[in-house]
Amino acid sequence: MKKTLFLGLCLCASVSIKAQSFIGFLTDNYSGVNSVISNPANIVDSRFKTDIHLAGASALGGNDYYSTDLDKLLDSDFDFDRDGTKSPKEKNYGFGNVDVFGPAFMFNLNEKSSIAVFTRARAFVNVNEINGDTFDNFENDLDTSNDFFINEGDIFATTHAWAEIGVSYARVILNNDTNFLKGGITLKYLQGLGNSYAYGRNVLIDYDADGTLLPGGNRTGSIDTQGEVAYGYSNNVKEDFEDLKLQSGATGIGVDFGVVYEWRPEIDSYKIKDSKGKTYLPKDVNKYKLKFGLSITDLGAISYDESTEEVYDITNAIGEDDFNNFDDFDDKLENLYTLVRSGGTSKAVLPSALHLTADWNINNYFYVNLNTDLSLVSKTKENANQVANMLSLTPRFERKWFSFYSPISLQQYSGFQWGAGFRAGPLYVGSGSVLSVLLSNDSKAADVYAGLKIPVYQSRLKDKDGDGVLDKVDDCPEEAGPEENFGCPWPDTDGDTVLDKDDQCPEEAGPVENNGCPWPDTDGDTILDKDDQCPEEAGPVENKGCPWPDTDGDSILDKDDNCPNEAGTVANNGCPEVKVTQEVQKTLNEYAKTILFDSGKATIKKSSFEVLDDIVKILNEYPKAAFKIEGHTDSSGSNAFNLKLSDARANAVKTHLISKGINAVRLSSIGHGEEKPIATNKTKTGREQNRRVEINLIKE
Repeated sequence: MKKTLFLGLCLCASVSIKAQSFIGFLTDNYSGVNSVISNPANIVDSRFKTDIHLAGASALGGNDYYSTDLDKLLDSDFDFDRDGTKSPKEKNYGFGNVDVFGPAFMFNLNEKSSIAVFTRARAFVNVNEINGDTFDNFENDLDTSNDFFINEGDIFATTHAWAEIGVSYARVILNNDTNFLKGGITLKYLQGLGNSYAYGRNVLIDYDADGTLLPGGNRTGSIDTQGEVAYGYSNNVKEDFEDLKLQSGATGIGVDFGVVYEWRPEIDSYKIKDSKGKTYLPKDVNKYKLKFGLSITDLGAISYDESTEEVYDITNAIGEDDFNNFDDFDDKLENLYTLVRSGGTSKAVLPSALHLTADWNINNYFYVNLNTDLSLVSKTKENANQVANMLSLTPRFERKWFSFYSPISLQQYSGFQWGAGFRAGPLYVGSGSVLSVLLSNDSKAADVYAGLKIPVYQSRLKDKDGDGVLDKVDDCPEEAGPEENFGCPWPDTDGDTVLDKDDQCPEEAGPVENNGCPWPDTDGDTILDKDDQCPEEAGPVENKGCPWPDTDGDSILDKDDNCPNEAGTVANNGCPEVKVTQEVQKTLNEYAKTILFDSGKATIKKSSFEVLDDIVKILNEYPKAAFKIEGHTDSSGSNAFNLKLSDARANAVKTHLISKGINAVRLSSIGHGEEKPIATNKTKTGREQNRRVEINLIKE
């Protein structure tokens, strides 16, 4: 059995499985209760009301010793030596993990705390610092054709399987809107299923193909070894693994803890308020722009009360025939080497690890996650498992019922890996290396995982009436209304089409342009204030609600006053009465005397039109005065002719003045002939003076 144990550890290194689980899936905000694996703080403020996990498993493989093509590996006649490439080094590494995540559930205690309970079975393998040449030479018994020398130094190999029942508690630690911090802790009861380990100290192996002389003269190989070799195992794996039984007294306690910080610079855009001012945040959406997580997992160990450890000094020189006389490795140790000490095994140390993650929410559909896993357990610690250090970048598309992710990883020893996975409601399937395995002819790693759960997501807040105000804060969830009125329609109490919120007179109908109030008539003049240019003083419609003014105070309103700025009389249309003075009368007659006619005719010469215009101006200054236009001749000619001629000339002047706008009522005309001379007709000068027209005031 012990040979099987030791070589089994070494063989696991060649096809071993690396130490992380569910790569890519655990970056998803909808990984639910599975997320306690990486950080127990994840379960609070999650996108789930509850998450019930049924079953899931993750198996991963990778190493730095052996690589092959997937097509060859799946071929029915695959040959380990022929169809792969070995890369033996002075120190080769192998590590592995099978993780069965069993029935589990999580639920929210309240808005600030959550709890999860889960079951899990795990198996780890680690082979550290094995010399690749050692493996090559002992893989199929010794190669007796060639000498070889190996300075193995120290070597460590551990396998461990155990089951867990864990309880996780997480709560919100800080929430000041922009900054959000939550923390969580997991306590795990551990039941050991089996443990075995082996290690060597300062091991040297020197094989001489013909170094031993046999009786009869033949020669055979010899093996010179130095150093110390130990192996330990729980007693339930002493015989074959198919006879594995649970062992009492193989228990322990494990602890995980972690914190998650979210930076929420746009938190106000997610907030909604009800009519009482209470604020709500939707639970079904991620509100962070950046999220950072830190956790430490698998602190603890399992003690196997019923266990055995044996330590041998392997310093000896042995012939090859003697070495081959014993089939089992334990028989070789017991019969060929010296037992130094024997007792119980040391505690089986869990693969403690530090996990750091950063998640960038690009636009609530697309995310990028950066994650690193770092082992906290030394590779040279006896009976201890370690995770493989890893750095991964995972872009993903994420929605409530579906996510797709494609992790790109740099893994310790097995190098670059590229995978893909998806979550579709209750099903999740993925691999952290499927694409690199398919694209590469020289793969050192492969993994796959799948699982089934019953997710119960946080509800999307509803809006029954479709008004954009969520029912959670809608005071009228069955009737559409604006957000500013908390989802209720604005009333119109007075029915004037102006909503009460805008109506300055909500109980009295009024037009829109007056903010819902009826137009007033403050001065009671029947003209509404909106049209009244003097709303506080009564006035007629034709003056736009203003009283007519009487600027000069003569009791004649300006609208009827021809002289609104000067007091006058009613008879003179508001203008003051103007007296025609003797000086004015004299001026008129002096102008009139200069009016010239064609000889022997009553036709006014054009040269006199300017004088007549001056006369019109004077007459207009006295609009109430009446004037008589009198024509005169000299004594030349008959008296009858002179009378007729003077009358015609007086009438011609009257007609001209009327044509210039003088009211005809104000004018009269008469001809006197030669009856009223003002000078002697015996002289030329006298006769010229007698030929004249006079304009004389009749009345004022």
